[in-house]
Amino acid sequence: MQKKFNTSVRVAILSDTHGFLDPRIAEVVKSCDVAVHAGDIGGASVLKDLLPQRRKVLAVRGNNDTVEKWPPGEGDLLNKLPFEAALDLPGGRLVVVHGDRAGTAQTRHDRLRKTYPAARVIVYGHSHRLTCDQGRNPWVLNPGAAGRSRTFGGPSCLLLVAGKKNWRVEKVRFRNQAARR
Repeated sequence: MQKKFNTSVRVAILSDTHGFLDPRIAEVVKSCDVAVHAGDIGGASVLKDLLPQRRKVLAVRGNNDTVEKWPPGEGDLLNKLPFEAALDLPGGRLVVVHGDRAGTAQTRHDRLRKTYPAARVIVYGHSHRLTCDQGRNPWVLNPGAAGRSRTFGGPSCLLLVAGKKNWRVEKVRFRNQAARR
């Protein structure tokens, strides 16, 4: 799947919601032009809660996005989700995969760079760990977990501002909320 833009674009990048999108992350997404979800979505309700300004959502299937783990009756939508997708942005291409098929944590970034050398940025999820590897091209980004499962310090996402010449990434992390009774 490929979409094109001609002007500077704000992209919300998130992953690993596992059926629950933190409302604070949903608010961040509203300020963006497009949302990219790197898998382990957990259900159609998460995708419906992603409301970027241009109403464009690009999502891929994660290893936990299975018929057994999604709510009943949502298999048609689940089966339409690709395992990888691309988004053409001003100044380059964003590729998104879940990351579970990209090898061990120690080799994942090198493997992703070898697999997608033409990308400007590669987005993946799976580990639930917020990571911005911008030391060489393509950049490799993991937004962490945007739900409540294994957030390692709180739900998080990334904001990418993509222009023809310059790209900028901002980390967004919220504190874990106290358990509700």
